[in-house]
Amino acid sequence: MILGYIRVSTDQQASEDRSSLQVQTDIIEGFARTRGATSYDVEIFQDAGVSGATKLAFRPAGERLLATMKRGDVVVASKLDRMFRSASDALNMLELFKERGVDLVLFDMGIDPVTGDGTARLLFIILAAVADMERVRIRERTADGRKAKRARGGPIGKVPFGYRKVGEGRSALLEVDETEARARVRMLELFQQRVSYENIGHRLAEEGLLSRTGRRYQARCIRRVVAADVGFEAVQ
Repeated sequence: MILGYIRVSTDQQASEDRSSLQVQTDIIEGFARTRGATSYDVEIFQDAGVSGATKLAFRPAGERLLATMKRGDVVVASKLDRMFRSASDALNMLELFKERGVDLVLFDMGIDPVTGDGTARLLFIILAAVADMERVRIRERTADGRKAKRARGGPIGKVPFGYRKVGEGRSALLEVDETEARARVRMLELFQQRVSYENIGHRLAEEGLLSRTGRRYQARCIRRVVAADVGFEAVQ
């Protein structure tokens, strides 16, 4: 039996860009045909919207694949990074496949099983280490970029209450929203006076402090703003 494994990293890719999953499937089915297999001899395991940083055994389809494979089966993926992004996970899984008597073929490295003792296995070990190092470097560069952006006032993730984003992309910066900033101060003052969230919203509306949509601030919004300042436990 030929067991194919395909993966894309994000839900958006999975829902909007089917080509990546389809291309991976086409490669696996093409490989199966070279082995004389029919579509009935191929089973595809698909992880859509799952990060490569998650170990294979902890991905939904990855877990099913490992539970399904039997001695004599061939597991195929279009590329090494579809299955592994961690060198330690790659090497651990390599040993598991060998113990189970299952061949692992990574098409971007050729059609020879990397579970053998030849050149394909050596290349697999080297490339897994390189992929792991690149993953760490990407993470470090991302962290450095976020730190630099934060230092110059750029928004990181969701824009906090009391600010607005100015500009787009890497040039985007945070700018104080004067109206929201005043509303935030009043929310905290009224909270300290033990006014309920619902009544805080009414009080702010009476003072002319409304949300960006021109409506009264709702209790859940006020609670979220207060929690960000005084801590979640304090607003229980």
